[in-house]
Amino acid sequence: MPRNFKSIAFAASATDEAEAARAELAALYDHVPMEQADVVVALGGDGFMLQTLHAIMDTGKMAYGMNRGSVGFLMNSYTKDGLIERIEKAVCNEIRPLKMQTINADGGKSLAYAINEVSLFRQSYQAAKFKVTVDGRERLAELICDGLLLSTPAGSTAYNFSAHGPILPLEAPLIAMTPVSAFRPRRWRGALLPEKLTVDITVLEPDKRPVNAVADNTEVKSVISVRVTQSEGRTTRLLSDPDHSWSDRILAEQFVD
Repeated sequence: MPRNFKSIAFAASATDEAEAARAELAALYDHVPMEQADVVVALGGDGFMLQTLHAIMDTGKMAYGMNRGSVGFLMNSYTKDGLIERIEKAVCNEIRPLKMQTINADGGKSLAYAINEVSLFRQSYQAAKFKVTVDGRERLAELICDGLLLSTPAGSTAYNFSAHGPILPLEAPLIAMTPVSAFRPRRWRGALLPEKLTVDITVLEPDKRPVNAVADNTEVKSVISVRVTQSEGRTTRLLSDPDHSWSDRILAEQFVD
């Protein structure tokens, strides 16, 4: 069914290729400032698309990306022709981010949202040591590793996949918990959790083994505890071409060499 929208805006990453694409498209199509648009056409790579999705969260706007970066998993292919028709026919994917709440070593608290993943990483040469509790029940009394990821389906093909985590279909109501270089328990390879659960991660020996926590591109240093839940009510929307939908891309990733 055709998608109805009134106006588009162009946003480009700070690269020559993306800026050139924005100039080319701006000369061909009517456009408005981002705050006035129904659809934001993002030109760049996956990192820039993540920034755009965060910027339009809860605004009702939709993001339509065209790849002017490297990998471009979140992006559609670039062409200057038929842009309005492509947006009209695009499939809308509604994404609900993870909410990360942290307490750091000096007692400070922070809140951030992750469309891809929440990640915890060792800050020094020594491995991190965590206690992991799920919905109030201790599941790992001591996990020693370089890091720990909690990924949404949308982010499961990113760092999670590089750390040998599972790829999740976009519609799966799951979170992937994946360790990075787990030392103890040596055979633990991660877990699949229902998206509605609350995960509490306590940093053990934080003075000796300091840890940073990251929600997409928001980093908090020297955390002592992290709580991860699915956000309540917050959403962002991504458009993909129907012949190359996001669900199709995730499925295809599971069969590549």
